[in-house]
Amino acid sequence: MEIDGLADRILNGDRRALARAITLVESGRADHRAQATELLAQLAGSDRQALRIGLSGTPGVGKSTFIESFGMMLIGIGLRVAVLAVDPSSARSGGSILGDKTRMERLSRERAAFIRPSPSQSHLGGVARRTREAIALCEAAGFDVVLIETVGVGQSETVVSELSDLFLLLLAPAGGDELQGVKRGIMEMADMILVNKADGDLKATATRTCADYAGALRLLRKRPQDPEGFPKAMTVSAVEEHGLEDAWSEIQSLTQWRRDSGHWERNRAVQAQYWFEQEVRSALLSRLATARARAEMERLSTEVSQGRISPAAAAEEMLTTLA
Repeated sequence: MEIDGLADRILNGDRRALARAITLVESGRADHRAQATELLAQLAGSDRQALRIGLSGTPGVGKSTFIESFGMMLIGIGLRVAVLAVDPSSARSGGSILGDKTRMERLSRERAAFIRPSPSQSHLGGVARRTREAIALCEAAGFDVVLIETVGVGQSETVVSELSDLFLLLLAPAGGDELQGVKRGIMEMADMILVNKADGDLKATATRTCADYAGALRLLRKRPQDPEGFPKAMTVSAVEEHGLEDAWSEIQSLTQWRRDSGHWERNRAVQAQYWFEQEVRSALLSRLATARARAEMERLSTEVSQGRISPAAAAEEMLTTLA
């Protein structure tokens, strides 16, 4: 594969080249990983930045409908939008449905939009292992906003905050008891809570739910990266497309405040360190997949099961073997 040519096409905004590059970075083959590393190194000099928005939400809350309506609104004001949607993989077969393009039919037809579904595989945290690199490719291709849709809502979803500039939590109208179903960890990570489906018969319920979450957010300790009034809760309707412009206005306000205060750059620097450490851990774990390592693991496992060596001592011996 000609990496120089692929890099030039991505910098020129070629969506087919972008899709091909994401396939390359998601590959587990050693030769593909080497090519992906070379490609990312070439694109790093472009120094393009997009607004990275992580989005999570409970099943059935309407994440795809919201992303489509929100994306269409952004395109309407002249922005280019990339959507990286992570679909859960089957623990039995390893397969994923990857149906996000069919759920975002209008957005998928827009030339200013790019939608890429990826399987989560065995990676925890609601994102795919190479989502961070896919984001970097979308930025190099000149997209203004990158929306990262996670698998679903849960404590592990907070990993998305390590690769986004803002984290939106999308919730459905419900009674106050629904607060018990949302983990404190993800509440503390959210920069904004958007109560969707604020239309029709659910409009009044959505307003009450929004007030419940606004009250809950006030009980949390104020974060140094937030201006007064954040994090905040708002109501939106993805179907009727109400509240989307207001949400975007608040997102822009928070983004500008963080840029002016220096938090934006500090946050990205901390994120880069986090992913460096994750890459080191991943590389160390990959060494366990070699034939020699598997044989040694089986030998030590047998000795542990027979009581001839303690688990801690066996682990120490295994680490010495890998060193």
